[in-house]
Formats: sequence, structure tokens, C-alpha cells
Amino acid sequence: MFDFLLSESQIELQKEAADFVKNKVSKQLILDMDAEKVVYPVEYLQDLGAANLLGLRFAPEYGGRGLSWADETAVLEEIGVLGTSLACLYSLPSIVGEAISRFGSEDLKQRYLKPTLAGKLYTAEALTEPRGGSDFFGATTVAQKDGDAYILNGQKRFVVGAEGADYFMVYAKTNPEGKAHESMSAFIVERGPGVEIGHVYGLMGTRGGGAGRVVFKDVRIPKENLLGQENGASEIFYQMMIPERMTSAAGALGMARAALEVATVYSTKRKAFGHVIKDFQAVSFKVADSVTRLDAARALVYAAAQAVDCGVPSAQARRLVSEAKKFATETAWAVVNDAMQIMGGIGYTNVFPVERLLRDTRLIMIWTGTNEVMNLIIQHEYYKELRHQMQNRRLVEDDAQNAHLNEEKVYE
Repeated sequence: MFDFLLSESQIELQKEAADFVKNKVSKQLILDMDAEKVVYPVEYLQDLGAANLLGLRFAPEYGGRGLSWADETAVLEEIGVLGTSLACLYSLPSIVGEAISRFGSEDLKQRYLKPTLAGKLYTAEALTEPRGGSDFFGATTVAQKDGDAYILNGQKRFVVGAEGADYFMVYAKTNPEGKAHESMSAFIVERGPGVEIGHVYGLMGTRGGGAGRVVFKDVRIPKENLLGQENGASEIFYQMMIPERMTSAAGALGMARAALEVATVYSTKRKAFGHVIKDFQAVSFKVADSVTRLDAARALVYAAAQAVDCGVPSAQARRLVSEAKKFATETAWAVVNDAMQIMGGIGYTNVFPVERLLRDTRLIMIWTGTNEVMNLIIQHEYYKELRHQMQNRRLVEDDAQNAHLNEEKVYE
């Protein structure tokens, strides 16, 4: 960790999280979740709530600590060493809490946010649909107005925490004939009549988090459970990009670090041809590459966190957060793969946890927006930024010897 990037209070907070990870989370829980003997780790969330480690960014009156994204990133790196499922379940109160805190009424904050941060209610975000992954505005789930309520019908899939959630944040069409960005609303929907878990997925990794398909059949939602304005979910969706992707990026740092540490320690013990294998450049250079990638990813993730904390323009924040998510998750995948290569055959077995971390890290390049979608956002925002910035910058294009030969600059 770059301690010099953190204040003394942030270092202490990270130590607090590291202590929780070391002493409060049992090896058996991790093994049982991976073996799908545990479908949803309720006690884990209860312990986090009791330790006041959930939703750190939210106001103390709701159970948070009023901290920053940089603070939460420092904690999430520690939580990330536990793997994707536990890191994601840790993040859900922060993700859904973002919507309730920014767009919810005081009533919703008291009824849902406060008990969630205390570890007494459990939440999940219902966004993806069977017919659409990255096509958010192509949703077919519908909420029809019915007096003082809405009637919800449709289904969502890949909902992490579905099996254990007491309530869901759900996006639904409330104006199907309107423009895409003015067609949807967001709701808090309690588990109850008409809410069914249609299927719990068997996953390659990231197991034990109760990821499932949720079916809504004539679910009555009181109007008080509307988040923000009717047909105004696009504003919520764009805001939610920040917590969804920042938490993925920060957790990825912990997973990559864990695999690298296991492989590096192994390389100081394992011998071949009369030497410990760290003495061979084929091994030590992989460690060097991994350390460099991880340090670069960490720097970008913390820069993105601080950018959001400082209130940079939303377009720039979107670009930096997207870069952080893309680079940190791809770095984690590369580092874990190199860790397995360093360890050879034994790394492919369950004698070491690297094979589980490999299965876990594969998902994080897909969820909360695939890394291809991150590329779309990054290039889109960069082109816009560049058009504005070039007005006040040296035109380097003119520094070529024959820059004046405009007839040679053929663009069509």
C-alpha cells in the first residue's frame, strides 16, 4: 500500500479493516461459500454492521461515518483479499445506499439506509435483464401507476445478493412510449408477495453471494418508495456508475495483492535446479511486472476516488472512474494469472487459493459494465475533453517541418 497517499486517520481505518478481515472472517466461511454450502453469509454482514464498517461515506445519523471515497477505497482494498463475493456484499450497502442517500426521502433513509448500515437489513441492486446486459434503457420490466402505488412486472437477473436481500433497488419502465432517457424510474422494492427468486446461478467463481434471477409479478410498490422523480431514473443510473465501478476497482486491488503475495512467498521457498525459484528471472520478472501493474492500478484508483471527492466535473469523473474500473480489474486478472504461472501446477490446485482468485477475478471485467463499455465511455469523454482543451494549448500539429503543406493533409 502507498501509505504516503493516505492521511493518518485513513491508515488507521485501513488497519481497522485489515483487523476485521484477519480476525472476524473465518477460513471456513470462504471455503463453504466457494463450495456453495453457504448461499448468503448473513453473519458476515451483521459483523460488518456491528463494526460500523458499512457505508462509510454516509452521514453518521444513518450509521455511516461521513467519510470519503478515498477512505472507502482504503477499506475495500483490505476487504478485497477475501474474494469477489464478500467484497461485493460489503459494497452493496454503499451502492444501493448511494441511491437512497442522494435521491431518497428522509423516510426511505430511516426505513432502509439506516438498518442496512447497521447490518440488520440486506439489499441488492436489480438492474440487468435477461434480454439486455449493457443495454440499460432497453429494459422491459414495467411499473404501471395505480392510484397511490405502482404495479411492477418483469424480471432481473445476475442480481448479487438476491437470495438474501430484504429489499431491492429496481429500475423499471414507467413511460414505455417516451424517449429512452425519460422512460424509466427507480424504486425500493421489499421482498414480499409477488417477489420470487426464479433461479440461483451456479457460477464459475464469486460463489456464495446468492446471485440469482428475481421475478416480479404484480408487485404493489407504494409511491413513497419511488427514488427521485418519476421517469427520472437516468440521473440515478449515471450517478450509480460511480459506486458500482469504484467498488469493483478498489476490491480488485485486494484480490490482485493477495494472489501476488501468495506467489511471491512461494517463490522464496520453492526450489528448482538447486536454487529458490525467485533467483530465476523468468519468475522474479513476473513479480516485478505484477508489482508495477498493481502500483499503477492503485495510483489510478486512488486518483479517481480523490477526483470524485473533490467534485470534478461529472464527465471527467465518469472517465476516471471508468478507467479505474477497467485498469484495476484487468490488472487483477493479469496479476492472478502470473501468480498461477509462478507457482506452476500446484497453483492450479486447491492447495493454494490462487485458483479461486482466478475464478473470482474473471467476473469483475464483466459486471458493473463490461470493460468494453468502459472503453466506450473513456474514449467518448476524452474526445469531448480534447475539443475543449485544445483551445488553450499549443497546436503541436504545426511543429512539423512541412506542416504548412495543407494540400498533403487529405482527410477524405
